[in-house]
Amino acid sequence: MMNSIDQILPAETGERLRIAREGAKMTQAAAAQAIGVARTTIVAMEQGERRARMSELQQLARLYGTSVNALLRREAVHVDLAPRFRRMVGSDEAAADAAELMADLAKAEVELENLLGVKRVRNYPPERALLPGDVKVQAEQDAAELRQRLGLGIGPVTNIVTLLEMELGVRVYVRRVDGRISGVFAYDDALGACMLLNANHPRERRNTSGGHETGHFISTRRQPEVLHLDETESSREERYANAFARALLTPARAVLQKFQEVTAGADRMTRRHVIILAHFFGVSREAMVRRLEEVGSVKRGTWDWFTANGGITDEQARQVLGDLIVPDAEKADADRPTTLRLNLLAYEAHRRGLMSEGQLARLLHMDRVELREILGSQAQEGGDLDGGREILE
Repeated sequence: MMNSIDQILPAETGERLRIAREGAKMTQAAAAQAIGVARTTIVAMEQGERRARMSELQQLARLYGTSVNALLRREAVHVDLAPRFRRMVGSDEAAADAAELMADLAKAEVELENLLGVKRVRNYPPERALLPGDVKVQAEQDAAELRQRLGLGIGPVTNIVTLLEMELGVRVYVRRVDGRISGVFAYDDALGACMLLNANHPRERRNTSGGHETGHFISTRRQPEVLHLDETESSREERYANAFARALLTPARAVLQKFQEVTAGADRMTRRHVIILAHFFGVSREAMVRRLEEVGSVKRGTWDWFTANGGITDEQARQVLGDLIVPDAEKADADRPTTLRLNLLAYEAHRRGLMSEGQLARLLHMDRVELREILGSQAQEGGDLDGGREILE
């Protein structure tokens, strides 16, 4: 339902008009000329010094490729994460692109949720400030607390994306970005916690990156973060996040117990042992061995020994695991121009007549041909699956 123009402060409407104009890459002078007013009128409206008339809003909405409803509804999302990341990543173009992609996906998702009346439940754990002392000790404790909160016991977390999305309500996107970027994290009051993981990396690597970003979510929630591949532990925050990921994905007690089960009766650690353990915990083979070193199950330098003696290859893993290796569904989904959930939301908004093709195309940063393919595929995939009885309220 559209809100009355009189119910919204002129400054709030003006800010939305400014963002919509900049999103359409149009100057104030061009906008003024298009609707037949002076440039100073556009300036006054955007600064909240003059209330926009309904006729002006209708013209500007068409000009900017949006709707009057989007400009007036109270829950419209206008958040720009880019300045926060720019200050952090500097001239790192790959990191900036990944951060922008995540922000675009999150804003589009929230905009569609609000339009459809969908409320995403947030089950966020409390933020834990870094305390004086050894941050690795604190990370172990905080990770154990989160596992207890989620009822995980000492079992493996083989899919960090599902855990974050379904149990905590974090917005997680698995998309293809520059190979140097492992993950991106940001928190905003309107968007909530948002995370992007690199689909170009193996699933086990993404699990570790997700665990790392979860560490930042727990400890330094309001500081945006870009994780680079093989980043060194250059700060207490990074040491905490790395230790948190290890403790969350490979809890010490579980590692000790499973190591004894897998190596029972053996007098040495073999490649087969490493492959089985890494698969069970859903982490890379290197991460598994280094965690075993950390908890004292094997000698320090064991991974370096394997590396110096031919390493542990993907082919060897396939030989050991065989049919236990399952397809990577998230990597397949990442080949879509947008996420599966966004596709469903966009289809529903279009089906209800809440947004036009043009508005959806601009919101999702794609051309109309791509959008029509998505809308068509959603309609086709639905078919009989969409049949059912009305949900009780």
